[in-house]
Formats: sequence, C-alpha cells, structure tokens
Amino acid sequence: MESISRKDKLLSLIVPVYNEEEVLDVSFEKMDAAMKSFGYPYEIIYVNDGSRDSSLSKLREIAGRNSHVKVISFSRNFGHQLAVTAGMDHAKGDALIIIDVDLQDPPEVIGDLIAAWEKGADIAYGKRVKRKGETIFKKLTAFMYYRLLKSMSAYPIPLDTGDFRLLDRKVADTFLQMREHNRFLRGMSAWMGFEAVPVEYVRHERYAGKTKYTLKKMLKLAFDGITGFSDRPLTLSMGFGIFLSVMSVLGLIALLILALTIGVAPWLWAVAGFALINGIMFINMGIQGAYMNRMYHELLNRPLYIVKEKINIESEEV
Repeated sequence: MESISRKDKLLSLIVPVYNEEEVLDVSFEKMDAAMKSFGYPYEIIYVNDGSRDSSLSKLREIAGRNSHVKVISFSRNFGHQLAVTAGMDHAKGDALIIIDVDLQDPPEVIGDLIAAWEKGADIAYGKRVKRKGETIFKKLTAFMYYRLLKSMSAYPIPLDTGDFRLLDRKVADTFLQMREHNRFLRGMSAWMGFEAVPVEYVRHERYAGKTKYTLKKMLKLAFDGITGFSDRPLTLSMGFGIFLSVMSVLGLIALLILALTIGVAPWLWAVAGFALINGIMFINMGIQGAYMNRMYHELLNRPLYIVKEKINIESEEV
C-alpha cells in the first residue's frame, strides 16, 4: 500500500469480551492510548460474548464517555470466533485489528502491524516468540496444538500465532462472505491466500482474571481447525484401516501355519484381531459422523449469533 494518508483511513479495533470485569478499565486506557498514538481515525468495537459478570455495565460506561467506542452484546455466549465475526460485521475501517482484552497481546505491537500494512501486507499477524506467565502444561499443550494443526491442515497455518492480527478491508470483506458456523479464523485467513506478514512479539502475562480458553475450548478449536480445513483425518483412517486389514490377513495366515505345525489357539488371535478392526471401524465412523454433523449445522442455516443490545451503533448497520 503506497502513500497512505492517515487522516483519510479508518482503523477498527475489535475486542471480544467474556467475563472480563477486572481488566476492562485498564485495558481500554491502554488500547485507547495506543490507537491515538498511531495518527489514524479509529473506532473500538467491543463484543460482549454473553458475560455473566459486570462486563456489560462497564462497557456501557466506557461507551457513554467515548463516542468512538461501540458495543455489541450477545444474547448468550456464542464463542470467541463468532464474537470476532460480529465485530467484523459492524466494522467500518480500512483495516481491522483483532486483539484480546486481557493485554497479553500488547497494544503497542499494533503499531508494527500497521507498519506492515502500510508497506503493502494484506494480513499482518502476531507471532509469539515468548509466552510469559504461563504454566509448563499450557506452554506444552500450545506447542503440541500448533504443530498438530500445521501437520493436519491442508493450508499453511503459521506456528505460534493466535487471532491477534490486522486485516486489510478487502481481506475482511472476503472473510465476511464465508458464513460457516464452525469458524476457525486462522484457517480461514490461510485459505484465502492473501499476502500475510508475521510480526514477532513477546506475549505478556494476563493483566487480571483467568483465561477463558479452557482445555475443552482449546480442543474444540483444534477440532474445528482440523475438520474445517483438512480431509486428512478421513484419509488417515482409511489408510490405517487398509494397513490393519492387510496385517490381519498376514497374521491369520501365520496362525494357520503355526496351527498346522506346533499347535496354537488361533481363535484367540482371531477374536483379538476382529475386535481391533471393529474398533478402528467405529473410530472411522465417528470421524465421518463429525463431518456430517458440521454439514447438518450448516444446512440449518441459523444466524451465526444473536445481538441483544448495541451501543453507539446506528440501527441500519448489520
């Protein structure tokens, strides 16, 4: 992107919120100060993802004092990925920036994302070189998760990256054409094929509160990423099934030979082999069922999310 006139370009900062009453005030101060320093007109869009604490009340107060702050509040918890989608649906910016509210992704790094965008990058994403304040278990599971995802995905998803990123307007518009329910933003970004530039940074400790990405949610996100952007689980099961079938046939032949020579109880091995093969068949059926379940939810064609309240957003917007 050449010769950007900053006063003519709008930035949209999208911030999902779920039970974050402890960090909201400080987070807003830091994010607002950072956005002011970049010299662009900007808006901050908070998406309250069905919080059960006082997060919505705090957001009402912040939006009441700042007209450039917009709030979208869901009727219930729809999940982080759909909260980001709602923010993108309502964003007017020439570039959209996605960041979590907990300050683990430093707002100051947004300047580096903007610099990459100004040089022509369609997508600038944060790449974590160090993770502060996280347990060994969390670091180990994150390490394994990203590498499993990369090995299974049919599209190149960069290692050690989250949803902290900047999207050019044309990328966001393309993204919003895809309305599947089981969304995985990193995979969708990779699928598009736009030029993506990494920006390395050190991920900070969470300012306050506890992480909302439990192990269960991480596993669901990993499952959505794999089943949404790769057919390898199906092909792996088929290949494994063929391998086991061949080995079973060879084993039966070996058992028959042994039975005719030294005498064994081949039926024991037959039963064990039969049980194992059936177990693999059930696993394969389960994987196929997962894909069919995804198709079922898409065919229902329900809205991705339901908005209960909007603040500082005109009624004619999405």
